[in-house]
Amino acid sequence: MLEFDLGPELEALRTRARAVAADGVARFGRFNDSWINGYSKEFAQVMADNGWIGMGWPKEYGGHERPPLERVIVAEEMIAAGAPIAAMWFADRQMGPTLIAYGTEDQRAEYLPGMLSGATTWCIGMSEPDAGSDLAGLSTSARRYGDDFVVNGQKIWTSFAAVADYCYLICRTGAEGSQHKGISEIIVPMDLPGIEVRPITDMTSNRHFCEVYFTDVRVPAANLVGVEGDAFKQTMVQLQHERGGIDRLVSNRALYDLALERADRSDPRVRQRIARLETGYRLGRLLVYREVCKQAPAGFSAATKAYCTEHEQRVADFVADVFGADATAWDDLGRGIAYAPAYTIMGGTSAVMRNILGERVLGLPREPR
Repeated sequence: MLEFDLGPELEALRTRARAVAADGVARFGRFNDSWINGYSKEFAQVMADNGWIGMGWPKEYGGHERPPLERVIVAEEMIAAGAPIAAMWFADRQMGPTLIAYGTEDQRAEYLPGMLSGATTWCIGMSEPDAGSDLAGLSTSARRYGDDFVVNGQKIWTSFAAVADYCYLICRTGAEGSQHKGISEIIVPMDLPGIEVRPITDMTSNRHFCEVYFTDVRVPAANLVGVEGDAFKQTMVQLQHERGGIDRLVSNRALYDLALERADRSDPRVRQRIARLETGYRLGRLLVYREVCKQAPAGFSAATKAYCTEHEQRVADFVADVFGADATAWDDLGRGIAYAPAYTIMGGTSAVMRNILGERVLGLPREPR
């Protein structure tokens, strides 16, 4: 069976992270899919105190310059245990790295310290009601008037918009050329006039998803990140951070561990399913390790995301079968199982991931229309 020998230092980090995660669950609660459903500012402070936010960021910007595998190990233990890391996750996973790569020195000085301390929560304004997974089809606009952008439009599926301090907004600042031109990224403080947030309750009773309406919202032009009208490539890099991480593999690991305790391992069919799932975890971890160590081809995070999230759905099916009728009760277990269809939708559907893989990684021709 495929195993990873990480060495004594990394195993010691895993042991420490597992203990902190267990303490976090005991103090603040256990959450299914904790990177998106487990919101706790207090536990974000715990992560910061341990130096586990910005682990790989450059020291000149307050980071720790730790090897990428260290962050993966810490994140895996937190999510697998159900520790509530959502308040700091988006900032750590992609907003901070994006500002380090494309932001100005003033922006880094203003926003990175709040991320590193766990004090600020960020949401990401990407999806729109009429664009679906077609990010280039977005229509939320930001028109330049002097020293401000005036933002109008609507975003949907914006996790934590109701509690976020900032929205990292993907919007259209120009209409010239192809759909991919004219897209910009702007930091929008969520307390500005003209912003309306409407939380969405999903079928599992979670309320992190939100609709966000922008009506003549004035944002300082200094909040533009990168090149005005030419940010689509920036956004694609950001999505690689989002799609190729360990959060796409172990979101429901806590439910799997519960099922292992109950499963009848004297049944060879059950053992066979467990063996397949254990193999799936190891293959998924290998894909994630390749991503974070920059050993995967450009754009391959789409394949990593598709494989790992489909594995999570297989895990949910196994948990449901093991618990049988008990899985239909509307409790933490039932809600966790019911959440499974979201895995292959959030961050881009599996169909979209396969298109990206075929066209951008394998260079396959598009089907004639």
